Amino acid sequence: MKRREPEQEQESLLPGVLTERISPARSTTVAAWSGMALGVGVLILFVTGMISHLIQHPPGWFWWPAHPVWLYRVTQGVHVTVGVMMIPLLLVKFWSVYPRFFLKEPIRPREALPRVLERLSVAVLIGAILFQIVTGLFNTAQFYPWKFFFTTTHHAMAYVAVGAVIVHVAVKIPVVRNVLSRDPKPAEAAADAAEPRDALPPSATRPPGLSRRAMLAAAGAGTVVAGLAVAGQSVPFLRWVSVLAPRSGHGPQGVPINRTAAAAAVTETARSPQYALMVRVGGQRRGFSRAELEALPQSDSALPIACVEGWSAQGHWSGVRLRDLLSAVGEYRGGDVRFVSLETTGIYGSSVLPHSCATDASTLIALRLNGEDLTLDHGYPCRLIAPNRPGVLQTKWLKSIEEL
Repeated sequence: MKRREPEQEQESLLPGVLTERISPARSTTVAAWSGMALGVGVLILFVTGMISHLIQHPPGWFWWPAHPVWLYRVTQGVHVTVGVMMIPLLLVKFWSVYPRFFLKEPIRPREALPRVLERLSVAVLIGAILFQIVTGLFNTAQFYPWKFFFTTTHHAMAYVAVGAVIVHVAVKIPVVRNVLSRDPKPAEAAADAAEPRDALPPSATRPPGLSRRAMLAAAGAGTVVAGLAVAGQSVPFLRWVSVLAPRSGHGPQGVPINRTAAAAAVTETARSPQYALMVRVGGQRRGFSRAELEALPQSDSALPIACVEGWSAQGHWSGVRLRDLLSAVGEYRGGDVRFVSLETTGIYGSSVLPHSCATDASTLIALRLNGEDLTLDHGYPCRLIAPNRPGVLQTKWLKSIEEL
């Protein structure tokens, strides 16, 4: 019987994908650098996403400042933009490593369990990151083809994604350390020696083609282009290049609208001649019609509306300072303030404003936007506008205000 060559024997252990000539761009270096960039991106997304979650669902220890007024606009804009920038990085990472998923080799019994656990951690990592990016993209477009509540599910899966990244980084530290060394050739040799299961068989030769540097440059360029394609929804001077941004930054009275009065089912109640804003402070209560609110001293504030979908827009608001309105009813003792909307069908029909914002001079019960009376979709007859807050907490169509 003719003896099989060792090279042929190793090749027979592999599916067809590894018996072909392997691109030089599919290397440990490309996988490591794209993986490190993804790790930084996941960290940024986790921190900025946690900020947004804590603002919307604050525990007792959490404190968020009223100034600078643009801070949430920046953190949430970064969150959505970086999330989109992760897409080309993920594609490059998957492309560079997927042949290794099919590599078959003899496994010693003592290596079986660690190998299975590592593969499971990779599967969890891929699934969690893909879930976060896909659902996040759908949220920016306000498209929800699922039955679960996006906010809480997205928050919970963030911990899964970060945990999987930590496990993966711990496993790959030797590879990353060697790739970061100054001499790339010994680094790759050491990495392959440290992880023999990742070594390519002799039959999988590397032909001339796209180099590692070219692949990494393409990944970087794709990442920048993806970011520019959406960043304009929160960075005004980039709107002309942000062709994929879900929001243009424009809308009625110069500000986009997420939820209309018709969708909130408040059209009739907001226009009712009997409308009165009920304000409760220190055991006192008083109702204010729209005309009575207009008769109070008026103030102006230049504040952005910044939404969790990543878009934001600057507005020039006019109305009654909240602290002045509270003082007109009773003695404000400095507690948090609850705002309740005429809307009864949505999940954001009320919000709580912390003391730091309630006493700020820029916080208004807004009656006008950009020199015009509020349109019905923007919250007529009156709405809350406060600094450094998500748009979902800038309660529209106010029904009552109460010191807690």
